[in-house]
Amino acid sequence: MQPIELVVFDMAGTTVTDHHEVERCFAEAAFETGLSVSDERILAMQGLSKRYVFETLWKEQLGEDSPEVQPKVDSSYDAFRRILENHYLTQGATPTEGCLETFAYLHERGIAIALTTGFYRVVTDIILEKLGWLDGLNDQRVGTTNSLLQASIASDEVERGRPYPQMIERAMKLLGVTNPKAIVNIGDTPSDLLSGRAAGVAMNLGLTNGTHTREQLEAHPHDLLLGSLRELPALLEKHELSLT
Repeated sequence: MQPIELVVFDMAGTTVTDHHEVERCFAEAAFETGLSVSDERILAMQGLSKRYVFETLWKEQLGEDSPEVQPKVDSSYDAFRRILENHYLTQGATPTEGCLETFAYLHERGIAIALTTGFYRVVTDIILEKLGWLDGLNDQRVGTTNSLLQASIASDEVERGRPYPQMIERAMKLLGVTNPKAIVNIGDTPSDLLSGRAAGVAMNLGLTNGTHTREQLEAHPHDLLLGSLRELPALLEKHELSLT
């Protein structure tokens, strides 16, 4: 077993309070552009790159090879971006229960913090700025030991977002972490858990007070399901003790 060097957190629903605004913005964009999709289907695809979700749903509606798919995807995605950016610009964002305390715990122990998200960089930065979390991050969105975050990775900065492991792998590269067994991954969606498993992290944790319930996450790959981020420090203490 390795000491933990890095904790990779999802954003919406994990570190940023989710009031189902992402689903509402997605549903509004779908309705506006003629895409038929249920609320359940939208929820099931939370955490994935939003453009990928529109591609998947339009192919289902029009057929895999329809020439209308890409223009429809462009239209829906543009509408979603406009609606979502306006929401966060006007409504702001708040940290989830136990988030800042957990960040403080990690800072005290020199464990790096990286945030990954299915959002693209523009809206990611709007949210980070509203929270004051952009402070200390450079153009690559890499910070220092003194900044609140050490790295932020958006889905449009990798070739393939979740459920693939590329955002976690990018965090590793940016922060010089070479062994995935020195990483904890935590998120509130099935795609978060799938990407953690694909990356081969030491601990792949689900969070049940975000967008998905315990029952909804239970069937997906995980080492443990937590009720809130408040539970993470005790789990890391236990891991630390097991190394001695």
